[in-house]
Amino acid sequence: MYPGPAAETREPGHPVLRNVVAAVALLLPAFAVPSGTPGLPSGAVVVALSATVVVSAAMWRPAERRIGLAAVVTAVSALSLALDAAYFGPPGMALLWSPFELTALLVLLGRSVRLLPSNRVMPVVTAAAVAALALPLRFTLHTSPPKWDASVLGLACVLFLLPFVIGVGLYLRGLDARRVAAVAEARGQQRLEVARVLHDFVAHEVTGMVVEVQAAQFASYDEAEARAVFAHVEEAGLRALASMDRTVAALRDPDGAGADETARLYSLADLPDLVDRFARGATGARVRCDLADAALGRLDREGEAVGYAVVLEALTNVRRHVSDVGAVTVVVSLSGGTAVEVSVLDDGGRGAAPAVPRSGGGSGLIALRERIEVMGGALEAGPRGSGWRVAASLPVPDPTGRRARRLT
Repeated sequence: MYPGPAAETREPGHPVLRNVVAAVALLLPAFAVPSGTPGLPSGAVVVALSATVVVSAAMWRPAERRIGLAAVVTAVSALSLALDAAYFGPPGMALLWSPFELTALLVLLGRSVRLLPSNRVMPVVTAAAVAALALPLRFTLHTSPPKWDASVLGLACVLFLLPFVIGVGLYLRGLDARRVAAVAEARGQQRLEVARVLHDFVAHEVTGMVVEVQAAQFASYDEAEARAVFAHVEEAGLRALASMDRTVAALRDPDGAGADETARLYSLADLPDLVDRFARGATGARVRCDLADAALGRLDREGEAVGYAVVLEALTNVRRHVSDVGAVTVVVSLSGGTAVEVSVLDDGGRGAAPAVPRSGGGSGLIALRERIEVMGGALEAGPRGSGWRVAASLPVPDPTGRRARRLT
């Protein structure tokens, strides 16, 4: 079903006043000419009224025109057809209103093609098209004898206009559909961005706070140690709030300078600080970050953000799934000048048996794998010895801005 535009731009001027002015202009000739004037029989007033109703229907533009549009077009089409069958007066001055009524019928036909749902557009458009085609015959078939040449000419003129009107309606319908699809896609991207920030940054910080609080329940901290724990929790909470604030600011001002700041806030150079924060929460664990200088600055902003997100996701999963981690190693290196390798390896916990697939979560790694594959890289995650290893290969862009192809 065609969704149609959510709302259409209002035209300048008050719509009721505009319709009243148009109605007066159309009806004035019928009432201004003295009764009994040749060429203006009393039935012409009915013709003027019919044209006024159809033109008013075409000019009426409420904020949501799809409401009742099918009923309005069907009703005025039926009114026009009924007058075609009932009018037997001479053409004369009554022809004055035919061009206005025909134009209004064509406008309503095009509007129906553009706005009506797919399951209703055909019968309504057919009714409007039949009314438009029958209008020239109102004054040609009721004479004696009928004016066949004028009837054919009138039908030919309307048949010439119908494809143009329908084509314009279909073109505008396509534009509306693309606009609706673009808005839906933009909203979907916003939702995905919010979900990514919540997962990548906020969830990581919240997980750290939960680990700190859980550990505090079973440890006997002195006052200094308790203050340190509280400070760590406070810092993590402030970082989570800052991430959410940046996200909200970007959503409020998507075209502003900070619109993409949330997605590319961190880089590989920020990994030592991330690992240090993780180490403070992993009491007794041996945490090492081996960051090769040659790998820094080789990726573009998207690659830097993804590399940071890989380590962030891996460390978050360690906190979630490894209750007593003994060692965690983060390594960032340059591979052959064409890719930056990022890996995180944990030992599975002190005294752990060989690793088994971990249950729970997984959505973060899936989303990261999709982002990395779009870049032309690869992401692997699985058991390694008694622990778990997450490794990403991020292609280095060449001087033209294109990423180097990953060597397999």
